[in-house]
Amino acid sequence: MRARLFLLLAVSTVLLAQVRFTDVTQTAGIRFRHHNGGSGKKWLPETLGSGCAFFDADGDGWLDLLLINSRPWKPRGAKVTQKLYRNQRNGTFADITAGSGLDVQLYGMGVAIGDYDHDGRDDVYITALEGDRLFHNEGGGKFRDVTASSGIRNADFGTSAAWLDYDRDGQLDLFVANYVKWSPQTDLFCSLDGAVKSYCTPESYPGVASKLFRNLGGGKFVDVSQQAGIADSSSKSLGVALLDFDNDGWVDIFVANDTQPNKLYRNNHNGSFREVGLTAGVAFSEDGVARGAMGTDAADYDGSGRAHLLVGNFSNQMLALYHNEGNGLFVDEAPRSTVGRASLLSLTFGAFFFDYDLDGRLDIFCANGHLDEEIERVQPKVRFRQPPLLFRNLGKGKFEDATQAVGPDFARPQLARGAAYGDFDQDGDLDILLTNNNGPAVLLRNDGGNRNHWLRVRLKGVRSNQNGIGAVVRVITPSGTLWRMVHSGSSYCSASELALTFGLGQDPRVNAVEVVWPSGVTQRILNPRARQTLVITEAPNQ
Repeated sequence: MRARLFLLLAVSTVLLAQVRFTDVTQTAGIRFRHHNGGSGKKWLPETLGSGCAFFDADGDGWLDLLLINSRPWKPRGAKVTQKLYRNQRNGTFADITAGSGLDVQLYGMGVAIGDYDHDGRDDVYITALEGDRLFHNEGGGKFRDVTASSGIRNADFGTSAAWLDYDRDGQLDLFVANYVKWSPQTDLFCSLDGAVKSYCTPESYPGVASKLFRNLGGGKFVDVSQQAGIADSSSKSLGVALLDFDNDGWVDIFVANDTQPNKLYRNNHNGSFREVGLTAGVAFSEDGVARGAMGTDAADYDGSGRAHLLVGNFSNQMLALYHNEGNGLFVDEAPRSTVGRASLLSLTFGAFFFDYDLDGRLDIFCANGHLDEEIERVQPKVRFRQPPLLFRNLGKGKFEDATQAVGPDFARPQLARGAAYGDFDQDGDLDILLTNNNGPAVLLRNDGGNRNHWLRVRLKGVRSNQNGIGAVVRVITPSGTLWRMVHSGSSYCSASELALTFGLGQDPRVNAVEVVWPSGVTQRILNPRARQTLVITEAPNQ
């Protein structure tokens, strides 16, 4: 038994050593730099931007990149815009921003991707300080601003956003997380040392309610925040994750709040939600404190059949890893795990589950970076620039810190904010895109994750929404069953690809793939081959 354990550990170590993340930003042709507008005034929004997205902008089947930018507070010089990069299918990207319709100057924060009008093309929603924008995908990498005609109105410091079908009518609705009431006129003086101005915490400003927009069809939306029960003006929201935590077939909403209790909105099946964060145990830390929560994600990391929650928090607060106990309660496992200990001094924005080594177990990625360059003078143990964190899932709820093991490019300190995953080079393993506040974007290519077997699944809804958001996919292999829910949102202000990647480990084959669509239709595909992207179109009602 001891010899077998030693062999398994040796194999695990070899596989881990074979995976590297390589910084290919420059060779890929990405020349983006985020502009936070900072000019010495230290205004609150300067600390938070911004997000990024992997999505197929031009419909050619390859993932393109969208990088969200902010702007100078007073227009000067060249226009600072969002950046759209087209995948050239050879490891490089071309800047196609000019004339794309996304070449607009905004104080941008976040992005959500979804086909809201069911035309087969993914549309773009950008949250921005002065007012969010909805861009309709016209095809061929061109977009049209349809905000005014859509009925969407949100100028409340929007951050993360997510497309969802909360009422299961087949049309994508939109949830927008809003932060605080701030303007240049209401900016306050805050200081770490009592003398020099620093960035204020959100505790200095009133909260503002997040919003839910219901899709009426025909490109029209209506604000249903109040009647849906999600309009809590005490919230200071930075992250949103979609999950079905009670496995009733209806999507629920988790909202990560900064210095306010997190919210868990349980779907009532009638167009409304009931907030259960406190009773579920996800509102506070173990000691009853509302933390500085930012990025978040939801997935089944231990094979229990239930969705658990990951939350990135402020430095000296560690990550939260809320385990869904299956009885309406969650327990934070981070304080007793490597995940908590290794993240204690990090300030985590982007955070998500993904299987980087394709062994069938979901790992954890965290994008880190502090807010104030003076922090090292006041708290010597906390760094301004911080390396990302990567936690490899060992099974049975255990993780190990793999940050240093995947190469020096990965472990380089950053001022990271947004983060997303996607297979941009179509080799089967998941790559990482992240942004730096007032700095460059970084594209990390996964090299070696595809030594294990894999299956990617992309859905096309018919009665359900086109992206299949809310659908549950189960992959049945000789070793067991893996499952994921297709979801928008998660991480921080960013959009990962909507295709699902299942690591199969050493299993060379798949017995079956089962899809439960939001419409209620269930499909089963027998014996699909591994190492492919399987496209499944929703079948007629059976």
